[in-house]
Amino acid sequence: MALSVVTAVIVLGLVAVGLSESNGSALPPLPSTPFRARIVTIAESQLGYRTDPAHSYCNKYTAFWHVGTATGCGRGLRSEEWCSDFAAWVWRQAGARFAYGYGQADVNAASASFYLWAAAHGTWHPAGSGYVPRPGDVAVYGLDPTGGAAAHVAIVTYDAPGSRGPDVVNGDGDRTGFSVVETGTDQYTADIPGTHAPLSGYASPIPPAAPAA
Repeated sequence: MALSVVTAVIVLGLVAVGLSESNGSALPPLPSTPFRARIVTIAESQLGYRTDPAHSYCNKYTAFWHVGTATGCGRGLRSEEWCSDFAAWVWRQAGARFAYGYGQADVNAASASFYLWAAAHGTWHPAGSGYVPRPGDVAVYGLDPTGGAAAHVAIVTYDAPGSRGPDVVNGDGDRTGFSVVETGTDQYTADIPGTHAPLSGYASPIPPAAPAA
């Protein structure tokens, strides 16, 4: 579910991708629904997706980005732990503005990249800060004290009053099966059986730029 930001940068160097680019994959026309509602709708539309073959990490979300250390799987898929690739894919489909790559503060396959990106863009909200997560945020779990690694990320769909954690959609989830897209309710720890990775905070997306007048 997580990759080391430092390792990825060392292996790959700096690969810059602009905010308005989708790294070679065309962005579909945006629907007229509100931005954050689009994020949730797109994330939920993927529920039930699982890797092919089963018990592998071969998935379409990593293949969409087609950069990084991921290996090819055939059938147009690529293999990599993909919770972050999924969250980035959902944001991109909804029109969120960010760079995917391995430059400083880019979003990439490392879960901690969402923290680094949000901290650089003023949209990071630590757990316990009083911030109430909004649909479309990305919840980050198990962030280490240096911010260089994290265990998992998930798309926030709802935050019930009084809950310990948000309702989410997990890419590369492990609760109902190996490496699937699944929901999590009141998810205050990462969707990783046997691992204690508490909620660390939230990265809020940057909406599409307004059309020029």
